[in-house]
Amino acid sequence: MRTSRLEAFSDGVFAIAATLLVLDVAANGSPLSAELLRIWPSYVAYAVTFISIGIAWINHNRVLSLIEATDTTFVMLNILLLTVIAFVPFPTRLVAAHLFDDDARAAMLLSAFGS
Repeated sequence: MRTSRLEAFSDGVFAIAATLLVLDVAANGSPLSAELLRIWPSYVAYAVTFISIGIAWINHNRVLSLIEATDTTFVMLNILLLTVIAFVPFPTRLVAAHLFDDDARAAMLLSAFGS
């Protein structure tokens, strides 16, 4: 199998994972100015995770540029990698939501597993 289809699928998964991150940044309280300050952990989590996904995407593209054709084993390993990438927004949301409470440790452990 040529890598072009694998690259297209992979790029789509990376793009969706990065897009899902911003959906977790929500300001629902009032007054808005206070709410925007209160949710600062969401901004930080978004930025750090978006950059991390971007770095993973760059590295993924570099690896695929070195490969002319793939086999089933390589495709399955790629799907495993993409499974982890698609999972990343979930622990990111948990870290932002629980950064300063008793569940922070569990959220960080899950985030380390997903990264």
